Amino acid sequence: MADKETKESAPKKRKVKNPETFRERALKATTEDDKPKKRAKASLGIGQLFRPLKSAWRSIANFPPFKPLRKPLRIIGLIIFPVYFRRSWAELKQVTWPGMKQSLRLTWAVLLFAIIFGTAVALVDYGLDAVFKRILLK
Repeated sequence: MADKETKESAPKKRKVKNPETFRERALKATTEDDKPKKRAKASLGIGQLFRPLKSAWRSIANFPPFKPLRKPLRIIGLIIFPVYFRRSWAELKQVTWPGMKQSLRLTWAVLLFAIIFGTAVALVDYGLDAVFKRILLK
């Protein structure tokens, strides 16, 4: 009977949750990226700017007399726009810019670092100048 009481009165072991693995964090980040992002209504992206031209080009390209020209024009496009520029453009489409709050915070961090580093360089320069004047002008 005393044995049961000690088991019941003994503190329960805490269950510690294992920390997230790198893979779990990566999966979590990708699911968060799938959510639609808020966009400003006033700004026009490059894709929105050329959308009318793109739809006009598609309607012209689907016109029967122009169908034989598709393949040669595609080859010319591949020659004119090398792979580097096409991949760069695809990469630029994926860029996400920081918000205003983060931009201001980073700007202030850069300015503060520049002031501190500039002051440190000026102090070292002044100290070395004083040392060399004493050594060389004696």
